[in-house]
Amino acid sequence: MTSHVPNEARVIPLRPRAERPATRPAARPAASPVSPERRPPTVREPLWRDLVGDVLRRERLEQERTLKEVAEAARISMPYLSEVERGRKEASSEVLAAAAGALGLGLGDLLARAQGELVRLTSRHTGAGAGRGTPGTRFDGMCLAA
Repeated sequence: MTSHVPNEARVIPLRPRAERPATRPAARPAASPVSPERRPPTVREPLWRDLVGDVLRRERLEQERTLKEVAEAARISMPYLSEVERGRKEASSEVLAAAAGALGLGLGDLLARAQGELVRLTSRHTGAGAGRGTPGTRFDGMCLAA
């Protein structure tokens, strides 16, 4: 015997309902805005998949090779390699090693170049003297090994 459960779904609105002016609570005094000079910079950390994809694409273009040539040499699909290059897919280490190998790079070379790009991009936002080996930086001592 089965029990009958009504097929009811709870609806969660994507946008909050607009309040009517008559039902709106008393307005609170607005907080004074923080000047742009005093606001901390909002720096978005680069994603690893974007960095690796940029390195793969840059190397492929420097070698003047097509996406199809590299995908065939790496034995991965051309659309998937394109997605990896654009940072849309988080590729496995096997796929990254195959793509790097098709470009004449080792996996360590690919990761080292991506790490160099990460240091370059993040040091731009942490100050002129910041970078690898500078005490007090967020990435001091960071090392990637393949």
